[in-house]
Amino acid sequence: MSSSLHPHAPADAHTRFPAPHPEATRRPDQPRPGQGDAAAQAGPPAKKPKPKGRDPYFDNAKYLAIVLVACGHAWEPLRDDSRAAAALYMIVYAFHMPAFIMISGFMSRNFDMTGKRIQRLVTGVLVPYILFEIAYTLFKRYADDDPGYAFSILDPWYLTWFLIALFVWRVTTPIWRVIKWPVPLALAIAALAAMSPEIGDDLDLQRVLQFMPFFVIGLFLKPEHFQLVHSWRGRFLSMPVFAVALLVAYWAAPRMSAAWFYRRDSAQELQAPHAWYGGVMTLALFGASMVLCACFFAWVPRRKMWFTVLGAGTLYGYLLHGFIAKGSRFWGWYEENDWVHTPLGAIVVTFLAAGLITFLCTPPFQRAFRWAMEPKMDWAFKKDAGKKAEAKNHRGKMRSLL
Repeated sequence: MSSSLHPHAPADAHTRFPAPHPEATRRPDQPRPGQGDAAAQAGPPAKKPKPKGRDPYFDNAKYLAIVLVACGHAWEPLRDDSRAAAALYMIVYAFHMPAFIMISGFMSRNFDMTGKRIQRLVTGVLVPYILFEIAYTLFKRYADDDPGYAFSILDPWYLTWFLIALFVWRVTTPIWRVIKWPVPLALAIAALAAMSPEIGDDLDLQRVLQFMPFFVIGLFLKPEHFQLVHSWRGRFLSMPVFAVALLVAYWAAPRMSAAWFYRRDSAQELQAPHAWYGGVMTLALFGASMVLCACFFAWVPRRKMWFTVLGAGTLYGYLLHGFIAKGSRFWGWYEENDWVHTPLGAIVVTFLAAGLITFLCTPPFQRAFRWAMEPKMDWAFKKDAGKKAEAKNHRGKMRSLL
């Protein structure tokens, strides 16, 4: 009898069970055959690219633009005594807010109506508008001895117009992104607004509409456009252009009202002989502003500077310096000090204004007033739906593991 059939016979090579497949005995933490060699050849896993930080160029531009805002406010009472001061005032007002608004548009390119962005718009723009409107109202009542001055959420006072304008512009961003000719349409709206005194003062709509083309242009700008004007050719050409602009402003100072640059009134309110003057002036000032903005952006440093960090606090400096700027009028500083009306006095006032707003943009002031400028207010908003779903899925996975 064959040994292979005997119950007690030892198993030989022909009667052994086949060895199990390697995959069946592989532990979960072991690599598959060949995987280790491939992983070794591939090397360590590629590192994820680090997210890009803030571009110093735009922080530099924001800081320099806000310094010019403060200088313009400081020069306003000096225009009657100095034609040069009046010319500089007109030049600065021709481009400093358009440049700042274009940067705001550029930074709003990705704005949509998602819950997260709406929340940031409310906490970073609408809430500061309300708080500073209340603060400015109280300041005017007591500093200007005007106890009857009434608070109105629909009538921005002094600098708060920019916040309500920024709110309106950002809310309309998705519309500008889908229409076919956004810049021509924005210019047409601005020109019509300049011919329409019936718009009134609610929400400072004249400024909202007349400054809107600069925001719309900012939405469609790309980094390459700023690189183009920042080339050596752009910087070289900006010098004669700016010199010509100064000469034109010096000639126009006694002949033209600077109120045209504020964009807060219609042509009829500025005593223009015909309504169509508003449309013509809108297009002319738009062209001049764009040229001067290009000159300004050509000379903004691209590298990190000592003032780059202040670019993140420009809105702080903008709103806080308004108390000093208006207080200087309420308390008669310019009338009581004759020396400020001299050439040396104008220079001193310029440096004081630049130093003040620089100080107000520093991180200590940002930390001190963040509760008003960037409140978190998580309690006021519903939890994001996407985060809710993610948390629910995570809880489900954890329960399946237990």
